[in-house]
Amino acid sequence: MGNSFGHLFRITTFGESHGGGVGVIIDGCPPRLEISTAEIQADLDRRRPGQSKITTPRQESDTCEILSGVFEGKTLGTPIAILVRNQDARSQDYNEMAVKYRPSHADATYDAKYGIRNWQGGGRSSARETIGRVAAGAIAKKILQQIAGVEIVAYVKSIKNLEAKVNLAEVNLAQVESNIVRCPDAECAEQMIELIEKTRQAKDSLGGVIECVVRQVPKGLGEPVFDKLEADLAKAVMSLPATKGFEIGSGFAGTLLTGSEHNDVYYIDEQGEIRTRTNRSGGIQGGISNGEPIIIRIAFKPTATIGQSQETVTNTGEETQLAAKGRHDPCVLPRAVPMVEAMVALVLCDHLLRHQAQCKLW
Repeated sequence: MGNSFGHLFRITTFGESHGGGVGVIIDGCPPRLEISTAEIQADLDRRRPGQSKITTPRQESDTCEILSGVFEGKTLGTPIAILVRNQDARSQDYNEMAVKYRPSHADATYDAKYGIRNWQGGGRSSARETIGRVAAGAIAKKILQQIAGVEIVAYVKSIKNLEAKVNLAEVNLAQVESNIVRCPDAECAEQMIELIEKTRQAKDSLGGVIECVVRQVPKGLGEPVFDKLEADLAKAVMSLPATKGFEIGSGFAGTLLTGSEHNDVYYIDEQGEIRTRTNRSGGIQGGISNGEPIIIRIAFKPTATIGQSQETVTNTGEETQLAAKGRHDPCVLPRAVPMVEAMVALVLCDHLLRHQAQCKLW
């Protein structure tokens, strides 16, 4: 029921953390788009586990297979099925969690809703589900780039109390990928890595904020009133595991300003285009993109599964203790960067196609 996302560009993800595999069905992708497994794999490699000393040591190649919808390197306009097989699951690490609920995890709520759950690695609630989103996002990015030249760059803005200094106008993928924490501020990145390693040794975890800037967004995207662009972006990124907050433009800081301080004043640029001198709106006004860069921030909580012993209860209501086993990220943010980019791309691609379908004649 809740496994599909999008309207004209629609995806459905499937699979569990320790099942045979995970993947996605993409419906509504335009035909004749050149796409390869290598292009999809590039983003999956940024998301995969075991990529550095500050991520989970689970070793998965996350090699994608395109099962349908692509012929001779081009999309057919028919449903695209992409599969990634699980290879390094250690289900025995989770035997204790079959009956013990992990604090702040989805164990108790899945039992409350369905009366059954796959307790191996978190099953469907695991971040491994996001493989399908990232694979679909890679295709959405290419559509956006080819049609409108859209550029999406996400990065780690802060971890705990460490906050990076970032030039929104210049930050790029090369800067983000220059270090294992995916923070474009090199000095701050080193401090973040040190803090994550220290926290891992203490069998604890950290949270933080991912910021995302989207450039060259066409004007007019968004479907008021219930499908406003920022509303769909908020839903998209807040559907990712471990997310706890969303901001766009000035965000909560804007509440400290007056209207005269906050308003984005219009002007006409050298090309005769209507622009705003500031961008506190974050590229969206009235639920519709105004052509300025879209700027959003997403808060991620500390990873719920930690190695310290904590009080909990069993599924039969008995009090107990649990020190989680298994292989987990001490901080999810470095691997969440491509997940955020993917969800933003899915929203923008869907809205671009919807806008063209509705307004192309005019």
